[in-house]
Amino acid sequence: MATTTAPWATEKPTALLVLADGTVIEGRGLGAVGSAVAEVCFNTALTGYEEILTDPSYAGQIVTFTFPHIGNVGTNNEDIEDLNPAARAGAVGAVFKANVTDPSNYRAAGHLDQWLKKRGIVALSGIDTRALTVLIREKGMPNAVIAHAPDGVFDLDELKWQAAAWSGLIGLDLAKEVTSGQSSVWRETPWAWNRGFGEQVEPSMHVVAIDYGVKRNILRLLAGLGAKVTVVPAKTGAEEILAMQPDGIFLSNGPGDPEATGEYAVPVIQDLLKTDIPVFGICLGHQMLALALGGKTSKMHQGHHGANHPVKDHTTGKVEIVSMNHGFAVDPDSLPEGVEETHVSLFDGSNCGIALTGRPVFSVQHHPEASPGPQDSHYLFRRFVNLIRERRGEPALAERA
Repeated sequence: MATTTAPWATEKPTALLVLADGTVIEGRGLGAVGSAVAEVCFNTALTGYEEILTDPSYAGQIVTFTFPHIGNVGTNNEDIEDLNPAARAGAVGAVFKANVTDPSNYRAAGHLDQWLKKRGIVALSGIDTRALTVLIREKGMPNAVIAHAPDGVFDLDELKWQAAAWSGLIGLDLAKEVTSGQSSVWRETPWAWNRGFGEQVEPSMHVVAIDYGVKRNILRLLAGLGAKVTVVPAKTGAEEILAMQPDGIFLSNGPGDPEATGEYAVPVIQDLLKTDIPVFGICLGHQMLALALGGKTSKMHQGHHGANHPVKDHTTGKVEIVSMNHGFAVDPDSLPEGVEETHVSLFDGSNCGIALTGRPVFSVQHHPEASPGPQDSHYLFRRFVNLIRERRGEPALAERA
């Protein structure tokens, strides 16, 4: 008996990535239904997609994953990095090469597609992410709209208009959108194999963390070294912070343009620097510390996003592999006398760290807490704690455990 074969059919796209220059990239939709306008970047990490997508530093961005297989290990409730999951601070869109498969991992509690829906993240799969990465590398991070419609019906003219009309991240203060709504105390300590997270019960010092979009693992590492961590909103004043009698002050990571956030954050940091309390900044906190000291920041061409970036620590002469997530950078030539460049990217020579000469004040551009990524830079938390211990006349911890 003769058999018939169904004719070739072209799959109707259910998701689009529409760039500001009018380029339209078609794919398969997953995650939240709807659209989001944001900047498109690429991330080169091989693991840790859940941590990446929940990092508040990615607010206002669509993350293109260069690793082709995303979602294989599913999702769980332990790997999120924003403080308040209900607020859904983090990336608004995600782009994958391969279709998301069913999870296969003993820690998996759910499918990535369902998790994306709950988080409100619009996602797209089935495209040539290598070509998109090359485009970003050559032309810079474009503004775009990512849209998902299960029926494949889109108003393309409207999406093109939205992408072209969005002003982008320059001049945009996103820290105020992702910061904590009120002060809180953090006690959770780092995750341990077969035990999960711990809880600190006997702190030996007090650190106030200004939350511009802080990640959980930063707070865990501070707590794990003996700090009671009080997390305060981004617009908390210096007088209120000092009234808490901190032994150290931490300036957190976060999204957006540091100059925009710096309009209210820099005067606070400058007042805090009038004391002798140790200060440690990461990412956006690093950039705003530089602004407070008289330096300048600028938008990068393609940014640094990944878990495999080599950085040299001039204070030790060692090279470490680090996690990066930033689209703005400190201009090292703008740093005034008395501010030392301590770390530098070996990819492009951009600034990755500063210290105030003769003062217990320093910061780094990269993410030493990892999550995801290597743990080469964990020593920086011990360096900060040792500045606190030195101020109190206590013996230093070994910088590397």
